[in-house]
Amino acid sequence: MRDFHFSIDRGGTFTDVFAEVPDGKGGSKFRVLKLLSVDPANYPDAPREGIRRVLEEVTGLPHPRQLPLDTSRIASIRMGTTVATNALLERQGERVALAVTEGFPDLLHIANQLPLDTSRIASIRMGTTVATNALLERQGERVALAVTEGFPDLLHIANQSRPAIFDLEIRSPEPLYEEVLEVEEQVVLPLGGEPGSRNGAQAELNRSRYPPQGTLATAVTGEEVEVRRDLNEARLREGLRGVLSRGIRSLAVVLKHAAIYPEHERRVGAIARELGFTQVSLSHEVMPMVKMVPRGFTAAADAYLTPHIRRYIADFTAGFDEGLRDVQVLFMQSDGGLSPVDQFSGHKAILSGPAGGYVGYALTTRWPGAELGKLQVIGFDMGGTSTDVSRYAGSYEHVFETTTAGVTIQAPQLDINTVAAGGGSRLVFRGGLFVVGPESVGAHPGPVCYKKGGQLAITDANLQLGRILPEFFPKARRQGGWVAGGGGGAFEIFGPKENEPLDAEGTAAAFAAVTAQVNAFEEASGAPSRSTPDEVAVGFIRVANEAMCRPIRALTQMRGYDAARHVLGCFGGAGGQHACAIAAALGMSTIFVHRYAGVLSAVGIHLADVVAELQEPAAALLGPGGPAPELLERQARLEAAAVAKLMEQGFQRSQISTERFLNLRYAGTDVAVMTQEPQPAAAGAAGGGGGGPAAYGDAFAAAYRREFGFVLDRAVWVDDVRVRAVGRARPLPEEADAEARDPGPLPPPLATTSAFFEPLGRQPTPAYGLDSLSPGHSLPGPALLIDAISTVVVEPGWRAVITPGHNIRMEAVTQEAAALEEGRGGGAGADGRAAVAEQEGAAAEEAAVAAAERDPVRLAIFSHRFMGIAEQMGRTLQRTSVSVNIKERLDFSCALFGPDGSLVANAPHLPVHLGAMAEAVRFQIGYYSPGGPGGSEGLLPGDVLLSNHPQLAGGSHLPDITVITPVFEPEPEAGAEGEPRLGAPGRRVVFFVASRGHHADIGGISPGSMPPTSRLLVEEGAAVVSFKIVRGGVFQEEGITQLLLAPGQLADRIPGCSGTRNLADNLSDLKAQVAANTRGIQLVGELIREYGLRTVAAFMAAIQRNAERSVRAMLREFSLKQGLPEVGTVTARDQMDDGSPICLAVTIDRRDGSATFDFAGTGPEVFANHNAPPAVTYSAIIYSLRCMVASDIPLNQGCLAPIVVRIPPGSILNPSDTAAVVGGNVLTSQRVTDVVLRAFSAAAASQGCMNNFTFGDEQMGYYETIAGGAGAGPGWNGRSGVHTHMTNTRITDPEILERRYPVVLHAFRLRPGSGGGGCWRGGDGVVREVEALRPLTAGILSERRAVRPFGLLGGGDAEPGLNLLIRREGRTVNIGAKATVRLEAGDRLRICTPGGGGYGPEGADADTARRLKRKRVGGGVGVGGADDGVDGEREGEGRRVALKGSLEEYRSRQETV
Repeated sequence: MRDFHFSIDRGGTFTDVFAEVPDGKGGSKFRVLKLLSVDPANYPDAPREGIRRVLEEVTGLPHPRQLPLDTSRIASIRMGTTVATNALLERQGERVALAVTEGFPDLLHIANQLPLDTSRIASIRMGTTVATNALLERQGERVALAVTEGFPDLLHIANQSRPAIFDLEIRSPEPLYEEVLEVEEQVVLPLGGEPGSRNGAQAELNRSRYPPQGTLATAVTGEEVEVRRDLNEARLREGLRGVLSRGIRSLAVVLKHAAIYPEHERRVGAIARELGFTQVSLSHEVMPMVKMVPRGFTAAADAYLTPHIRRYIADFTAGFDEGLRDVQVLFMQSDGGLSPVDQFSGHKAILSGPAGGYVGYALTTRWPGAELGKLQVIGFDMGGTSTDVSRYAGSYEHVFETTTAGVTIQAPQLDINTVAAGGGSRLVFRGGLFVVGPESVGAHPGPVCYKKGGQLAITDANLQLGRILPEFFPKARRQGGWVAGGGGGAFEIFGPKENEPLDAEGTAAAFAAVTAQVNAFEEASGAPSRSTPDEVAVGFIRVANEAMCRPIRALTQMRGYDAARHVLGCFGGAGGQHACAIAAALGMSTIFVHRYAGVLSAVGIHLADVVAELQEPAAALLGPGGPAPELLERQARLEAAAVAKLMEQGFQRSQISTERFLNLRYAGTDVAVMTQEPQPAAAGAAGGGGGGPAAYGDAFAAAYRREFGFVLDRAVWVDDVRVRAVGRARPLPEEADAEARDPGPLPPPLATTSAFFEPLGRQPTPAYGLDSLSPGHSLPGPALLIDAISTVVVEPGWRAVITPGHNIRMEAVTQEAAALEEGRGGGAGADGRAAVAEQEGAAAEEAAVAAAERDPVRLAIFSHRFMGIAEQMGRTLQRTSVSVNIKERLDFSCALFGPDGSLVANAPHLPVHLGAMAEAVRFQIGYYSPGGPGGSEGLLPGDVLLSNHPQLAGGSHLPDITVITPVFEPEPEAGAEGEPRLGAPGRRVVFFVASRGHHADIGGISPGSMPPTSRLLVEEGAAVVSFKIVRGGVFQEEGITQLLLAPGQLADRIPGCSGTRNLADNLSDLKAQVAANTRGIQLVGELIREYGLRTVAAFMAAIQRNAERSVRAMLREFSLKQGLPEVGTVTARDQMDDGSPICLAVTIDRRDGSATFDFAGTGPEVFANHNAPPAVTYSAIIYSLRCMVASDIPLNQGCLAPIVVRIPPGSILNPSDTAAVVGGNVLTSQRVTDVVLRAFSAAAASQGCMNNFTFGDEQMGYYETIAGGAGAGPGWNGRSGVHTHMTNTRITDPEILERRYPVVLHAFRLRPGSGGGGCWRGGDGVVREVEALRPLTAGILSERRAVRPFGLLGGGDAEPGLNLLIRREGRTVNIGAKATVRLEAGDRLRICTPGGGGYGPEGADADTARRLKRKRVGGGVGVGGADDGVDGEREGEGRRVALKGSLEEYRSRQETV
C-alpha cells in the first residue's frame, strides 16, 4: 500500500522534509526532518537521504544508504529547488561529462548502489534550488544561440546597462551560450492603416506611398507582418552541423517577432531536432511574449537549465527502485504551482524552493477569530543563505519579468524578494562599520559553530546571545512524539562526522577576536574600549534586522500599504530568532509562527496545487464592453487546453478551477498590468458591476489606481491572453480541539538559560519544548520555544499564545514593548524628546557627532534608514507621476541633505545627479539667506522651491527640474497624534529633501528640449533660478505655467522656439515631485521622533565623516603608490572633438589626505551646446572618487569633504549663464570623468559619450542613448557594449521599438576590434542601424568622432565613433558628431560607437603586469578601517546571494534609467 507522501524543499543550506505517513490506525500523521543540503562525506543526495531516514524510522525496517530506496509505499514526492539558478552563475565543469555521456554523468557515483524500496511511497513533491544554483554558479548545459542575423550580441548587450554603477571593472555574468549562429531571415512590421504616432496622421496615404517590400502574412495576434527574407535553410543546416561537431547538443532560438509570427522558429526547431540536438528551446514556446531580449534570455535559460535539471532528477530518481514509475513525482514551479516531473523546465524553476514558503504561509496563517478575508500578511522566510520577504492579502502576487544572476526571465513568478541576510550571512567589522553579508558562508563549511572551519555568521551571533541552545539545535528528542501527533525529529548534524551539536566555545572565541578589533578601533578614535562580545553580537543582529526591514517597508509603505496593519508570518530555520525585533521595528503587533515554521516551504509544497498555464500574445484594443469576441474565443481555447493537461494527470474536472487574465496597458505607456477577469461577487463588492469579461476595464483601472494613485484617460491595449488552470490539492488537516480546554499550568522548561536582550542585558530565559505546551498556554517574554527543527525567541515585551492548531501567535505587550524599544536605542524616549530643547552649541553638536562616529552599530543602521527615506521618496514619485520619462524610464533622483545642503543619502544613484543636487540645494540656501535675493522673505514651513538653471542654480541641464523642500525642526511638544507639527514660524531648517526629474519637454527650439545644434541656453527651454512652487502650502500653478510657457514669447527672435509642448505632464510630474518630498518630510519626522533630533543630526554628520575618512585614505594610498612627495601633483589632459582641452592638476597632501582639483588651462566656453555647468564637474569628481574607494561606503558629501575644486570662470566647465549646455550634461561629463580617472591611472578612457539619438516628426518623438566600450584598467579588460560612467540608461527592446515607432532595427551588435589593445584590452563599441519606414527627422548628439578614447600606461587607443547616413539608393554619407538630418522612407542611420582604451603595453611580461596591478587605486584591504579578514580579497568577491524580486528589479531600473 502506497501511504507515504513526501514534500521536500532543497535549499542552499538545509533540505527540509515534510512527510505525511501512516499513523497505524488507518489515518495519517506528519514527520519533519531537516538536514544539510550538501554533506558529501555522509550522503550523495539530501532529498533522497531524507526519504530514506523517514522510511526507516516509521517502518522500523532498515533502509541502508548503500541500497536503493523502496518506493512501494511512496504516493507522491514534491520538490522545490534552486539547482537550476545556481548552475547558471558559476559554470563548474560540465563540459566533458555532457559530451561523453549525453545525459546522465552523475549516475556513476551510485552505480554500485541498490535502489530504495518505493513500495509504500505514494507521492514525492519537491522544491529545489538546483535551477537557482546552476544560474548563479554557471553550471548548466553547453548551449548555442540561434538568433536573427544582425543581432549576434543581443544578449551580451541586453539593455546595455551595467550591474554596479561604481565598479570600474564592469563584471557582468558570463553568457549562457558558447556559440552564436546568425539565422538569415527577417520579419518586420509594416505601416498600418490606423492614424497614430507610428503610422502618421495620414496613415492610409503613408501606407500606399511606402508599401511593404516583402510578403505579407498574418500573425497569431491577427496583425499583418512582412516577411522580407525567408529562412535560409541551407545556410542554417550548415551552421547547425558545425555546432554539433563541437559537442554542443542544446540550442536556444530567438528570432525577431517570433512571439507573434513563430513560423521561422518552428522550422529552425524542426531542423535542429532532425540533426540531433537533444534540447531545443524555442523562444515563442518557452514564453510567447513580445520583447526579444527577455524572451531570448528565457529561451537561453531554458536550454541551459533544463538538461541540468533532468540530470539532477535522473540522479535523484536513480536511487529508487523501478516502482518509482508508479509514484506521483511533482516539482514546485516559480509561480506557486506544481508541475509533473516530465514537464518541469528550467526557466520556471528559478523560485522553486521559495515558492513553497510563500504558499505555506499564505495557506496556514490563520487562527480562531482571525478575519481571513481582511488578513494581510508579510511572509518572512529567513533561511541559512538569505531571507525572502513577500506579501499576501487574499491572492498570490505575481510578477512576469525578473532578473536573476544577470539573466532576465519572462515567466510567471511569485513576487518574492530576496535579501542578502540569512543565518549564514558573514559578519565583518570593517572601516568602523558592522557589515552583514552580502556574502554567505554557505552550508559547508558554514558558520564557526558548525565546527567545520567556517566564518562568523548570524547563526553564531544568536548562539553567542543565548537565543539558540546547542543541545536543542537541532537534536531529536523522544518525548512521546512531536506536536500534532508527530513523533521523530531531527538529528545532530554538525562536526566533521555529523554527530556533534553546535560549537558554542568556538563561537565565543571568534566573537572575542572581533570584539578586540572593535575595541581597538574605538581606542584609536579616542573612546574607551568598552564593547563586550554580547554587545558586538547584538550589534550585528541589529544591523541584519534593519537590512531585512528595508524590503518589507518597500513592499508595504512604498505601495501605499501600512506595514503595521500586517501580520508577520514568520518561518524558515532562522526566522523565529528575529521575528519580535523585526515586527517591533515595523510597528507590527502580531506575529504568527506555524508549528511547522522550520520546514514551512516543504509544507507549502505539500499544500500546493498542480498548475497548467497557457499564454499567447495579443494586439487589440479593449472595448468599453470588454474584449473582442475573438479574444474571448482564444481564452476559451487556451482554457480547454490547460484543463486537458490537468485531466491527463488524473484530476477530475470538478477538481479543476480556471482563472482568465488579460495583460492590459494604457496606450502610449509601457506599464502593463496582468488583470484577472473579475468574478461577479468581487466585482459587485468593488462597485464594478456584474463581473465577467465586461468588467476587465474596471478591474484594470482599479489595479492601476492602487499601484500608481490615479488613472489615465486613454485607450487600453491588450498585450497578452493568459489562462491558469489549477488542480486543487488536499488541505493540511488542522488538529485543533473541537472544544476549548483548560491548558493547565505551564510545564517545567527543558532548561533555563541566560540570554542577552537589549537593553536589559543577560536575562534568565526558560526554554520550553513546543510539544509540551498545550493550546491556550500563554508565555511572557523572554522565553525560548523549541522544537526539533527550529527555535522561536519570545523577546521581552511580547507574549506568545499557543493556538488550537498548536501554532504560535505572538502579540506585543504595547507599553512594555515601547519602553524596551526606547531603551535599546530604537526610540528617542524622554531624552530624545528633550533633545530639541537642549543647548545647541557647536561644542555640544561636535561631541554628539564624535560619539556617533564611535557607535558602529547605529552608524550602519542610520545608513540604512537615511537611504530608505530617499528610496521611499523615489517610489512615491514613480507612483504619482504620469510621464513616460519618470514613471516608466525612472529618470529621476531623490535625496536627503543636511541643513547646509550637504548630501546625506541619494537614491537612485544616477551619477550625473550626484554632486549637482547638492549644488542646487546650496544655491537655494544662499538665495533665501539674509543678504540673498530672497532673504527678505526667507523660508517658512509650507514652502517648496523649484529650479533648473544649470549655470546659476546648480542644475545639470534644463530638462532636469529640481524640487526642494526644507524640513523644519519639530515643535517642542508633539501634536495630537505624536507627529511633529511643522507650521510654527521661527524654527530652523534641520534637513532638506529634494527630487530631480527629467521632464520630456520644457520648450526650446526642438521637441524634447535636447537640440543637437543649440548655441544659447534660451534655445533649450525654460530656465528657472528660483521659484516657490508651493508657498504656504498652496501649489502655485499659475506662476509655474507662465515660467514654462515663457520661451514661446521668443519665437519672433528665435525661429521655432516654443514654450513647453506638454504642460499637463509637466504640472502633474511637478506635483508628484512635491508629493515625494512630502513623503520624505514625513519619514524624517518619524526618524526624529524615534531617535531625537540631536541623535539624527549627529549620525547624519558621522556617516558623512565615515565616507570622508575613506576618501582621505584612498588619496594617501594613491600618493604613496605613485611615489609622490608629501605634497605632490599628478596631471591629465584630454580634448573634445572640436579641440577644446580639458586640463586637470590634482595636488594631494598626504599630511591630511586632502586634494585640490584644478582645471586651469581648460578651454574657453564654446558657441555650441557641450559647455558643462560646474555642478556637472562636481558630479564627475564625486562619482570618480566613489569608484576608486574599495569599500562599499555610503555615497554622500563626505566624499568631497577632502576636495577643493577650482574651475576657471568662462571656461567650457564654467560657462556664462547664457551658454547652451544640453550637450555638457550628456557629453562633456563623460570626458571630465575620463580625465579624472586618467590622473589617478585608474582606468583608460571609456567611450566618452552617450550617443544621444533622436527621431520623430510632428506626431511623435523618440530618444535613446547608445552603449559603447568601457576602458580597461589594472587587472581587467573593458566590457564591450555597455554604458559607462555618468549614464546607465537602458535601451528599448528591438521588438518594442518596431511596434511603437515607424522604424526597422537592422542591427544591434558589437563592433569587433574597436577597443584599444594592451595588456588588458578595452571593450568594443556597438553598431546600431535603424531604417525609417516613412519620412522622419533624426538627430545625433555625440562625441569621440574625431578624438580617439585614449589608452593608459602603454595601452592602445580605441577606435573613434562614426555616424553614417545610408540613403535608400545606396549613397553613404558621414554626417559628423552632431547633426540633424531628414530621413526618407528606406533611408538608414548607422551609428558606430567608440570603444574603450587599453591599459598597459600589449604583450607585457608577468612582472610588468604585476607592477601595473599595484597601481590599482583602492585595491586589497578596504580602506579606512580594519582588515576584513579575507587576505586582501576585494570586497564583494566570494559567494554572494542573488537578489531577486520586484524590489530588486525596481532598484535596478532606477540605477539604469
